[in-house]
Amino acid sequence: MPLLNANSSEYKKARRRFYNSTKHRPHDFDAEWTPFRAAEKRYKTRFPPPDLSLALDFATLNVERDQEILQGVWRGSPDAIEYEELPIESADGRRAYIIPRIPGLVVMPSFVNVDKQRELIRWALSQHARHPNPTNLDVHYVLPEEGLWNAYLASRLDRTKEKIVQPKVAADQPSDYHVQPPGPRQLVNNIPVTPETFDDINGTLKQPPAPSPSATPTSVSSLIPKLRWANIGWFYHWGTKQYDFTQPQGPIDNALKDLCKDAVKLIDWDRIFEGTEAEWEEAGLEWKTWVETYEPDAGIVNFYQNKDTLMAHVDRSEVCATSPLVSVSLGNAAVFLIGGKTRDTEPVSLILRSGDVVIMSGPGCRRAYHGKSDVRELVDPSNILTRQTNVNFDKTIQLLSHVHPVHHSAVLTSLRRTSMENDQGILVDLYVPRKCAATNRLITSKDYASVQISIADVDANGRALGTSTTFALCGQVRSQGESDDSLNRLATKAGLLRNVWSYQK
Repeated sequence: MPLLNANSSEYKKARRRFYNSTKHRPHDFDAEWTPFRAAEKRYKTRFPPPDLSLALDFATLNVERDQEILQGVWRGSPDAIEYEELPIESADGRRAYIIPRIPGLVVMPSFVNVDKQRELIRWALSQHARHPNPTNLDVHYVLPEEGLWNAYLASRLDRTKEKIVQPKVAADQPSDYHVQPPGPRQLVNNIPVTPETFDDINGTLKQPPAPSPSATPTSVSSLIPKLRWANIGWFYHWGTKQYDFTQPQGPIDNALKDLCKDAVKLIDWDRIFEGTEAEWEEAGLEWKTWVETYEPDAGIVNFYQNKDTLMAHVDRSEVCATSPLVSVSLGNAAVFLIGGKTRDTEPVSLILRSGDVVIMSGPGCRRAYHGKSDVRELVDPSNILTRQTNVNFDKTIQLLSHVHPVHHSAVLTSLRRTSMENDQGILVDLYVPRKCAATNRLITSKDYASVQISIADVDANGRALGTSTTFALCGQVRSQGESDDSLNRLATKAGLLRNVWSYQK
């Protein structure tokens, strides 16, 4: 199914942009791409639309998920690659599938019901992404004690409570921080942790990264889209791509832990790994005890924005390179890619949807390159997020995610595009006309400017009070026409104008 209708204006625009951007491209521009990199590019492209017949979509096997698929724009294939159903004892009809090409990879579609998805989303944002759990923003900002998301919700209920977050100041000695080498970003190729290398790696100095010198005081609402991850359990040091066991182990939510353990306990691991004993080497036949011994102890909650990707990587940081890694998807669908022990292996493509669970286990699967090619706006947030979730979501906010508990977790927060924000940093809607009533011509980028407008506060009868509210507008203000309409719409939304004041200058 194409992402754009071939007869639509959006498709034609995408085609023109594609031709304009590629007409001078060398014919061999992709000659040095590995098969994995080629797959990443294939699903991230906007034009021509990716061929989704190559992506396995387990949702197409369940007629009860037809409406879910129709609400999105992606529909994969039910037979893109070979798979087998793995019988599990589940009273609620949940199923599990394995991919023979990648022993140890288990996919459990719709394993998490909608109520549990809401619970996990609420936990990830309001309870987990806050002190004492490190996030990517803690390095650069002094975040609110109650957590970024909770502070944001308070500001939406009362805009006077919008907090300004202060940046952190770096120490005088640069040697106190971990410094990334200059030049282009390097592919991750850290030494795998093994019982033999553990002491050396654990003894490596793991300094914190330096606060950004360009960080400035900013509003809570401006930081929400910049939230990228929150640590679970043992602390993961991003500079060295290793766990820092000198830090105390962080908390792991019981609901998340139980979900991971329940998924592992349902699987008949003998059926998956029987006959592979020689591949396990010193690990022995540990899969035979996973039902009793598996215990989540570390993870990362990743918050993805729309169109974000997770580049191909191998999880080398865990001492045990065979035990199950459980991944839960929440919110938007994404294309999950998994290949072999090098990027030269052609990966298989899976479309993962909200509530799906993936388990990576065993010596081959756990050391396989994997990644997430693209996040797309596929689901209606009202299916997951309602005003009854006690997180006060509304239609302007989408919490759409791909979660990876136990070693790598994820929840994506995406704010819909908003054309402006006022001087307090609060996002508001602004109607921007395409045609100027005064000149009767289309408005172009040359007509735009950055201005501030002070609008008098009014009472319930439309009488001006002695105070005013200032708005920072992107768009030149004209004395007549749609721009007056824009200001009135903006002020009315803010509660500054009433019907009796409507459309007056």
